[in-house]
Amino acid sequence: MGDLMKQIFCALILSSLIAGCTSNPRPNVRTPTIDRPAGSTPMAARGLESVLGKDMNELKYIFGEPRLDVVEVNGRKLQFVGRACVLDAYLYPENGREVVTYVDARRSDGAEVDRAACVDALKRR
Repeated sequence: MGDLMKQIFCALILSSLIAGCTSNPRPNVRTPTIDRPAGSTPMAARGLESVLGKDMNELKYIFGEPRLDVVEVNGRKLQFVGRACVLDAYLYPENGREVVTYVDARRSDGAEVDRAACVDALKRR
């Protein structure tokens, strides 16, 4: 192989390696749902029974009007805010109605908090 061919080959290999290191692949996005048999509560959901499986009207009764109501392709996210925390409730279709299948909780500065404790704190306001 001539010197020019070696240089071209090395340049192609190098550019392929660089392209692989700098590519920005799409993040792994998944729908936050909890698959569970009827009547069972996963360990992670203990203390969240008052929220999981509830529809939008039931959440409004428990927490009041949400700060955000974001309609997504497959469901909806409601956000409730209090002094102690921010609670995001994700509602997805289940048996013909949109119900909470997952909740996330954090402080206003973004630090994670216990989801069940956040639900309790928001109920007391």
